[in-house]
Amino acid sequence: MPIVTTDEAPLMIELQGVHKWFGDYHALKGIDLRVRKGERIVICGPSGSGKSTLIRCINHLEAHQRGRILVDGIELREDLRDIERVRSEVGMVFQQFNLFPHLTVLENCCLAPIWVRKVPRARAERTAMELLERVRIPEQAHKYPGQLSGGQQQRVAIARSLCMSPRVMLFDEPTSALDPEMIKEVLDVMIELARDGMTMLCVTHEMGFARTVADRVIFMDGGEIVEENSPEEFFAAPREERTRRFLSQIL
Repeated sequence: MPIVTTDEAPLMIELQGVHKWFGDYHALKGIDLRVRKGERIVICGPSGSGKSTLIRCINHLEAHQRGRILVDGIELREDLRDIERVRSEVGMVFQQFNLFPHLTVLENCCLAPIWVRKVPRARAERTAMELLERVRIPEQAHKYPGQLSGGQQQRVAIARSLCMSPRVMLFDEPTSALDPEMIKEVLDVMIELARDGMTMLCVTHEMGFARTVADRVIFMDGGEIVEENSPEEFFAAPREERTRRFLSQIL
């Protein structure tokens, strides 16, 4: 069962009236969201609802045009120093694994700690091996990404993000590119992270995962947050017709 996060926990992420356009397309329409330390948020919704754009704005992979985004008290504007500070504290796992194909698994995991955090190579490698053990693939450390299954590559991507000791983890449909038999191995790692208290925002249609670990489930449609609630209330008694229609299609 998820641990209920108290209102006294410090704010990790705050979005105030956030808007985002792609040309004439209004992708995010006045998003307000507060995420406290240790909270696990699942974001779901139909294709094109703005859910991936939302989490990409949180580490400035996409720049918002109106409103405010604060991560651990740092406001994301155009100051590159602030953007780099936020990115160093926020891990992101994508649909595609984005591993460097010419580097081994261990080298992929050590690259950012060595170059960004200036961690000595020996310490970076020790940490990487501990995290590869945590995601249950230490034996793959000296292989190249192309020698691994999709599920293994996604677990490497999670370990690589954890090597930077992030305070927040963002997941953008991390299982959508995987074969069905590989999904569980990735979700199991994410469930362990959640139980260890990691602050997480996850865009996913894996509703079993949402029921297991989420403190809140957010439903987006048309660039807006339509509904948010505890998993129990969200699945048992959705308030909005759009939410009920969406759940009837995926459950």
